[in-house]
Amino acid sequence: MSPDNRSWFIPTGSWQPPYTQPSQRIVHPFRLPNHVSDEEGAMLEPLAVAVYSCRRAEVTQGSRVLILGAGPIGLVSLLTAKAMGAGDICITDINENRLAFAKELGANFTLNVQGLKPSEVAQKICKLIPSPPSVIIECSGADSSYQAGILASAPRGIMVTVGRGNYDVTLPLTIAATKEMDIRGIFRYANCYETALSMVSSGLVNLKPLITHHFTIEEVHKAFHAAKDGLAVKVMIRVGKA
Repeated sequence: MSPDNRSWFIPTGSWQPPYTQPSQRIVHPFRLPNHVSDEEGAMLEPLAVAVYSCRRAEVTQGSRVLILGAGPIGLVSLLTAKAMGAGDICITDINENRLAFAKELGANFTLNVQGLKPSEVAQKICKLIPSPPSVIIECSGADSSYQAGILASAPRGIMVTVGRGNYDVTLPLTIAATKEMDIRGIFRYANCYETALSMVSSGLVNLKPLITHHFTIEEVHKAFHAAKDGLAVKVMIRVGKA
């Protein structure tokens, strides 16, 4: 990872047909198979984040997984963990609709953490899951979520910090150290696009249910409102003719 790496999330060339970029910026030269739609292709970026997160978390057959946050990244992490053979998966959020959707996608357990202290969240998680989670994937960025993940973790558990929240976060590190936990960060993903595409093209992961809203470029303001209001999981904006 280069210390000189710099980027913008929406670089010059976006939001226009055709999409134009200097050739040196094209770093993922993977063609979509005919049976993989452009919309699924657009979802490969968050899926690559989930693939990298699950790799960093060492998700394997039978892993007991806790996912904190049921937003788009949390949901694709759920799908990825299942594809990698995870056993019991519990996902938390403060949005009941998101939790119901996670259940439809295959979560074994869901927990609404609205108004709960981190210690209360951990206690409820450990009552839901037969054994404490060995893998924690934090996708919300909330301080209380990090804290709950550490408190709920099994001894020698691995917590991957995917969410981005406050610059300074207070953590119960004495408990983490006593449990001999590993706390690992991720920055985007590395060499995961090909795996993500393989998962989708083979049918191992179905991203289509996550695409809940569609808009044309002329309706872009409606698209942003849908995302902001929390009514959508993933919003797709089509640039140019369908």
